[in-house]
Amino acid sequence: MLEKKRSIHFVGIGGVGMSSLALILFTLGHKVTGCDLNRNKYTQILEKKGITVYYGHSGKHLEKEKPEIVVYSSAVPLENAELVKAKEMGLWVIPRAQMLSQVMNLYPKSIVVAGSHGKTTTTSMIAEILISLKKNPTVIVGGIIKNINSHSILGKSEYLVAEADESDGSFLCYRPFIEVITNIDREHLDFYADFSAIKKAFINFIKRCSAQGKVILCGDDQGVKEISQEIFGPFLFYGLSEENILKGKILEDTAYPLVEIFKGNKSLGKVRLGVPGVHNVLNALGAMGVALELKLPFSKVLEVLKNFKGVGRRIEVKGQWRNCILIDDYAHHPREIKETLLTLRKMYPEKKMILIFQPHRYTRVKALWEDFLMVLKESDILILTEIYPASEVPIPGISGKIFFENVSNLRTHKPTFFCKDFLSILETLKKIVEPEQVIVTMGAGDIYKLHNLLEK
Repeated sequence: MLEKKRSIHFVGIGGVGMSSLALILFTLGHKVTGCDLNRNKYTQILEKKGITVYYGHSGKHLEKEKPEIVVYSSAVPLENAELVKAKEMGLWVIPRAQMLSQVMNLYPKSIVVAGSHGKTTTTSMIAEILISLKKNPTVIVGGIIKNINSHSILGKSEYLVAEADESDGSFLCYRPFIEVITNIDREHLDFYADFSAIKKAFINFIKRCSAQGKVILCGDDQGVKEISQEIFGPFLFYGLSEENILKGKILEDTAYPLVEIFKGNKSLGKVRLGVPGVHNVLNALGAMGVALELKLPFSKVLEVLKNFKGVGRRIEVKGQWRNCILIDDYAHHPREIKETLLTLRKMYPEKKMILIFQPHRYTRVKALWEDFLMVLKESDILILTEIYPASEVPIPGISGKIFFENVSNLRTHKPTFFCKDFLSILETLKKIVEPEQVIVTMGAGDIYKLHNLLEK
């Protein structure tokens, strides 16, 4: 498909994954255009590079650009006007994952990170290691890597580093040289029938790994443990437990833990990561597994991870407001929320925390209702918003207000508020905030935009 220069149109180009792939294809010399509903930071990056982006969806965009291939985001419904027009015109219409697999085919050594949580950070760590050690990789990641200030890089070597989206099963398009699986959790139950179906998809993904490569698995994760009983292969298990081949021993359990790394019984060195949290120790161990497989100098790998500054919207300190620390985080699953809150407690043990949480997708809230209630009952002060729908239609009985009422019943002695929009959040904050608190915005929707109001 990419054996010659093509004209490619992206429907939903403003998503982080779509925009990074579009930028790579543009840099490779293909003609790239796209559309999305609204301008955002990713479409602005593309426009600055010279890529035409249309706002709103219309078949007229295709009539004007006459692309050969139309790539669509998993967030775009199949009845989208541009997809319907593309089929009428007889064009190739393919999902993002299929196009990414075509790009991967250009690189003999593709390194792909999959998992329910932590894949963007793990992918970014691997990318920084390869970049710092002059391996010149191509990188396609679902977040802005702070040290690089980009989410895509076109390299000039045989290496490609990318994260795999399991949300719609499309990661089964890939045939990686090396796979990293961070964890397997009850997630994307709008697509998968149940947890067994999720585990089966990951088993099939593992089977697609190159026989010359390696599968690197988090041996501490319960989901990974369950599928490991059903599969065989050249695996490298990592984690904090003794049974792993590559393991970390936490020497100082602080916000930024000091960790000693072992392969078997041999110590490989110590490191204090540049990002906080035990969950990031696990992410780093996954990246270290790739480094070991590629036989990279390990002391230099540890130095890179020591200086790794993370990814945008992952416990990202945004500044201050009314003498309070502002933090933004992407967590949108109960397990992610729990890990983020535990890490923030270690970072700011003496400070009271205001959590502003925007639930993401009706299907996720419905499927994980009880888990959300349990994890959200712990924060000092909680502000809940309406559910961010993404591409979903409302589900009867599932709303931000009903969710708030259920959470409030568990938080009888803790302040809990419901705010339907950003302005009401701002007004609530003005009434309740006190100096020296920590204000955390959290969610996978547009809650990060609240910081624009706080900065004014």
